[in-house]
Amino acid sequence: MSTLLLKNVILGGKTADVLVEGNRFKRIASEIAGEADRVIDAGGRKALIPPFYNTHTHAAMTLLRGYADDMELFTWLNDYIWPAEAKLTEEDVYCGTRLAILEMIRSGTVFFSDMYWHQRGAVRAAEEMGVRAAIGLLYRSGSDGEVLERNRRSNEELLASRGGNSGRIQITYAPHAIYTVSEPVLRRIAEEARANDLAIHIHASETSREVEECKAAHDGLTPIEYLDRLGILGRRTVLAHCTHLTDHDIELIRERRAVIAHMPCSNMKLCSGAFRFHDAFDLAGCRVTIGTDGASSNNNLSMLDEMKFAALLAKHESGLPTAARDADVFNLATRCGAEAYGIDAGVIAEGKLADAVLVKLDHPQMTGDYNLVANLVYSADSSVIDTVVCDGRVLMESGRIENETEILEQARACCRKLGRS
Repeated sequence: MSTLLLKNVILGGKTADVLVEGNRFKRIASEIAGEADRVIDAGGRKALIPPFYNTHTHAAMTLLRGYADDMELFTWLNDYIWPAEAKLTEEDVYCGTRLAILEMIRSGTVFFSDMYWHQRGAVRAAEEMGVRAAIGLLYRSGSDGEVLERNRRSNEELLASRGGNSGRIQITYAPHAIYTVSEPVLRRIAEEARANDLAIHIHASETSREVEECKAAHDGLTPIEYLDRLGILGRRTVLAHCTHLTDHDIELIRERRAVIAHMPCSNMKLCSGAFRFHDAFDLAGCRVTIGTDGASSNNNLSMLDEMKFAALLAKHESGLPTAARDADVFNLATRCGAEAYGIDAGVIAEGKLADAVLVKLDHPQMTGDYNLVANLVYSADSSVIDTVVCDGRVLMESGRIENETEILEQARACCRKLGRS
C-alpha cells in the first residue's frame, strides 16, 4: 500500500506531520519518522485544510463560458443553451469536463455533482484526473411525458458501464426540474431512488415563474410541496438553488432532511432570486451545501468565490452582519458537501479519506494571519492553493498539474467547433 507523508504542515494552528496510507489518513502527529513513498514538505509555511465539495455543477458547460450572458433564465436556456448543448458529442463533454476539473483542482475542489448530457464522457474525465464525482442519470420529458430518447439511451449506457468505475464515482438520479420532467417520471424516480438508495439531484424553486406555474398546475402547491407530494424529498435529495422558499417550504426541507445546494453567484447573475440563508440555515437548521452551477451562468467554478458571495449575500438579504459566519460557510463548502453525498471525508482526521489541500500562508491574501478560515472565506482566490490531494493521490503539487496544456488545447478546439456550427 502506497504512503504519502505531508511534513511540517500547519494544522489547527500548529505544525504537524500527516501520514496517508493508501487512500486514508493513517496518522497525525507533531513528528512522524520513517520512510514514505512520497514526501511533500510544507516547511511550516502551508496550512493543511479540507478541500471543497461542489454539490451542483454542469461541468462541461466550461465550453459555453461567455457564450450567452446577461439575459433572463428561460430565454438563456431555450434560445441559447439548449440549442448549443444539442450539438455536443460525448467527446466534447469529456473535453469540457476535463477543463472543468482542471479549474476545480486549481481552486481546491476534489468533488463535483454533475447534471449533464453524455455522462460517460464526464465519468471518463473524472476517472482520468483522479477526482470524485456524482454523475447524474439525466431526465427530461418530451411532449408525450416520457423521458427523451436521448436521455434514456445515455442513462442506460451510464448504468451499463458503472461496474468498471472506481470508488470515487457515484451515480445519482438527476431529473432536471419539475417543469421539464413529467409527474409520472418523477414518481418513478422517487420509487427507484428509494429502492436503490441513490441520491436525487434536481433544480428546485429557482425562479418566481417556476413557482407560479407550479401553483397553477398543481392545486396551489409550491415546487417544494409538489416534490414532497411525489415522494422526492428525503435525506438523499439535493435541491439546487431554492431561491423562492416559503416558510412552509423551509419547514418541509428541514423535516425531510433534504439538502439545499446554494449557488449565490449564478443566482445573482441570472437574477433568479435570493436564497433565505439566515432563515433556512441559521434559524431553521436546514442542511445546506455550496455549489457553483455551470461556467455558463457563473462564470467560474471557484468555491472560494462562492463562499465569499454566500456569506455576503446572506448578510445583505437578512440585514444581519452576523448571518452566515465564516466558519459556518467554510463548513458548508467542505464537510457538509462531503456528507451530503455520503463521502467519508471533508475533515482532516485519522481514518478519514485522504482529501486535502495545502494553502500558501506566505501570500498577500493570507496576510494578516489572525484567522485562517476568515481569510479563506473573505479574501482568498485560487492563487493561494498550492497542492491538492484526493483519495490519497496528489493531483496538483506546487501549482503543477499533469497534462494541463493538452487539456486547454483540446477544450479550445471544442469551443472553436461550437462557434462555427
